[in-house]
Amino acid sequence: MEKAFADIIDKIGEDPTRDGLLDTPKRAAKAFEFLTEGYRLSIDQVVNDALFESDANEMVVVSDIELYSLCEHHLLPFIGKCHVAYIPNGKVLGLSKVARIVDLYARRLQIQEGLTTQIANTVQKVTGAEGVAVIIEARHMCMMMRGVEKQNSVMRTSAMLGVFKDNQATRAEFLALIGK
Repeated sequence: MEKAFADIIDKIGEDPTRDGLLDTPKRAAKAFEFLTEGYRLSIDQVVNDALFESDANEMVVVSDIELYSLCEHHLLPFIGKCHVAYIPNGKVLGLSKVARIVDLYARRLQIQEGLTTQIANTVQKVTGAEGVAVIIEARHMCMMMRGVEKQNSVMRTSAMLGVFKDNQATRAEFLALIGK
């Protein structure tokens, strides 16, 4: 990967042997590996048996989870927040694991629509919840830094499963809890 970054630096007309750029290919490769670590992790590693028996049957909401991902079309970042809710069905997921599931998928080349669905489906599969809701709000550098250059645009996506899809009151409660 270092060689590829050195080639990119060269192809844009810069000198990869210039003092300030000497270690850039190595640093860029290390950064890119971190930004795409979701390919090297499994859901079992992320959840790590943090699923617990519980009588809880009311909505669990984890809101404002920061997310950083890379647009699969331009390899530019999109940055935002994710709101996840589920209705337990005998089991609850360790709190940090919800954020780790978000990171697992965000740290892959993505489109926001797919990321939203992947998170919802995984929380559903892991917990067996009565329903799962995920909303992502993000700003896309591919739209802000190039192309139409719209600085104030925010993309919002949602995935509603089970009771969040079938029951308007449950969906409305979730939206109220996250301030939407």
